[in-house]
Amino acid sequence: MSDVLRLNDGHMMPGIGIGLYKVPPEQARDVVSTALEIGYRSVDTAALYENEAGVGQAVRDSGLAREDVFVTTKLWNDSHGYENALRAGKECLARLDLEYIDLLLIHWPCPARGLYFETFQAMQKLRDDGLVRSIGVSNFAPEQMDNLPELPVVNQIELHPLFNQHELRAYNTVHGIATTAWSPMARGRLNDHPRINDIAAEVGRTPAQVILRWHRQLGNAAIPKSVTPSRMRENFDLEFTLTSEQMSAIGALNQNQRIGPDPMQFA
Repeated sequence: MSDVLRLNDGHMMPGIGIGLYKVPPEQARDVVSTALEIGYRSVDTAALYENEAGVGQAVRDSGLAREDVFVTTKLWNDSHGYENALRAGKECLARLDLEYIDLLLIHWPCPARGLYFETFQAMQKLRDDGLVRSIGVSNFAPEQMDNLPELPVVNQIELHPLFNQHELRAYNTVHGIATTAWSPMARGRLNDHPRINDIAAEVGRTPAQVILRWHRQLGNAAIPKSVTPSRMRENFDLEFTLTSEQMSAIGALNQNQRIGPDPMQFA
């Protein structure tokens, strides 16, 4: 399994990134700096997280070429609508203080607002103006992606063995949309699962590594969150292979069990 995914606009996205949900702003720079030292080249933040400034500082201070670090951020729900999204996208870039954003996502579709189409149009404008390289969505259903002015490059969704989103992943694949898993390890709910533990023992790895490897062998990108250097290293060290039987066993754990809100209801 390649460590990168080719997006439908030709850009490349690393398969494993560091997620920054609930990382305090004052810790973000150190967490991202450590991740980059370990070898991560993808960083996932959002306007909601209020830690974009620390992300940008870590990238600038890393000594890495800008094109070697893939930075994703997201527009929050109060930024829907054309003018709002234009302003909010520029504010994300200003907080990051980078030359451009690699991937800008609509964080939630907020269907009751009915504004995601024009929000996406504003993101097209930001891309056309060179402020953003790729544009995508998060938590979108097929019918909503069908209604966008163009296909997104990424759909970032809640995805883990307890909620494997088979149908939505299949839609994404058919349409050339990369799937990124948020909460890829079900926020620790699988750490003591007997079947995961058995597979971890079989391959000589940790439960977290097994789950992340499952994602990568399915073709998903994943953005595990950790602020602990040892766990960050563990999550990045995925140079092993699960058998088809092990993959099937993990897939069979699905319970259609969400951790986060229902995107069709969340506003």
